[in-house]
Amino acid sequence: MAVIGIETLLFGVNDLASCTRFFEDLGLPLVTRTDDTSHFRLASGSNVHLRRAADPSLPGNPGRQGVREVVWGLDTSASRDKLAQDLARDHRLQRDEDGTIHFDAGFSVPMALRVFDRQPVTFSPDQVNAPGVTNRLDRPRKWRRRALPKTISHVVFAAHDYLPAAEFMCRRLNFRISDIQESFAVYMRADGTIDHHNFLLVNASLPLPGFDGADRFHHANFGVEDIDELMVGVNVMLRRGWPASEVGLGRHRIDSAWCYYRPSPTGGEIELGTDADHIDDAWVPRRWPDPLFAYATFTHNILPFFQNEPEWKLEYINGDPVDALSRRS
Repeated sequence: MAVIGIETLLFGVNDLASCTRFFEDLGLPLVTRTDDTSHFRLASGSNVHLRRAADPSLPGNPGRQGVREVVWGLDTSASRDKLAQDLARDHRLQRDEDGTIHFDAGFSVPMALRVFDRQPVTFSPDQVNAPGVTNRLDRPRKWRRRALPKTISHVVFAAHDYLPAAEFMCRRLNFRISDIQESFAVYMRADGTIDHHNFLLVNASLPLPGFDGADRFHHANFGVEDIDELMVGVNVMLRRGWPASEVGLGRHRIDSAWCYYRPSPTGGEIELGTDADHIDDAWVPRRWPDPLFAYATFTHNILPFFQNEPEWKLEYINGDPVDALSRRS
């Protein structure tokens, strides 16, 4: 059985018109819009649905903004049904007419399982030149007008019980741990992908702005081709009046990705990302005792929490990394 990625992110939002414009400006293709909903579909086949946060039919915390349900895409109906059979032992399941199975994961994150007709996407990033290395001769880099994200790479939630929640994702939905930021976060890959992570659970009680111990949506990442597309997309958003990122452009150390976070009218943040590590079951998970060392190789703007040089320290996890979760506080 295999979870092959995020099929849908269902958002509850207060200002539907503003949030619709935000995602249009981000470069997501709009499929339909009504007075109460907006639907975007990416080239990969993944969807973003926006509905009013006060809609009583939405799952999750009533009235709260952000992602209110994550729909995981399965490779086959047999895979979906096998996961559902196991979940039914201790979860209440709701099955739609189309076969989608909804459940509450137990840490304030409603989820669903749906067969996903994931479409292949093609990227053709420009080759990079360096002194003494010529990969691009007599050929300029592409000139872009805007970003057009093609995938939903990952989604992130803050959870007060983030370690048991991560164990649930691995034991019951077959996710794989990629990396553990000590006392900070757990990065997990769906078993049918080679993305470094598709789901990230962060400690809701971190001593950082925006963390107060409550479970909530943190951010979602949309994948683009390269740094050029990422920054062209950033410039378009700035020209259209959306607020800039506090951190600015950065590169994560933990998954090597270029990243740019920006506040979103949906609540939480939306991230554009590219050039992340691809991994498979041969990957050896790592533990990062200093979470700031894991956080970034660099950022454009150094915020107070990243002002001091972090300690260069890294450990490889021997044995089952899920067992390692229960041994940590």
